[in-house]
Amino acid sequence: MTWLYAGLALLSGAALAVQVGLNNGLRERIGHPVPAAITSFATGTLALLAFGLALRPPMPRPAQLAGAPWWIWLGGVVGATYIMVTVTYSNRLGAAGWLGMVVTGQILTSVLLDHHGLVGFAVHPVSPWRVVGVGLLLAGAVVVLRS
Repeated sequence: MTWLYAGLALLSGAALAVQVGLNNGLRERIGHPVPAAITSFATGTLALLAFGLALRPPMPRPAQLAGAPWWIWLGGVVGATYIMVTVTYSNRLGAAGWLGMVVTGQILTSVLLDHHGLVGFAVHPVSPWRVVGVGLLLAGAVVVLRS
């Protein structure tokens, strides 16, 4: 089952690379990053509504949400910020350079989240191999940017 999840993660990463190009095309057509990001989020919201109607998942009761930590509500803000920055600046680095830095930032942040057990993740202490992995990713991203 782990390989299935790894494969889905790989496909998600591929989709992210395509999304950068799609959103840049949207920004070029619309002319400004803000309405392009709004349009991107609106179409994503419509897709989620369609999935929800098809799957009919149970909706949470207000009591389930009442005691939730404040930070769980920031996912949409983080997503909106990512889309805004991507549609504004990614074309300056190209898909490979942009996503090389994005993935490096994701892994570096993930190592820190794991080490400290933040935002709901279990604690996975930093190891020398994780530090080497982050260093290799950063080196690879720099090589891609300089090419």
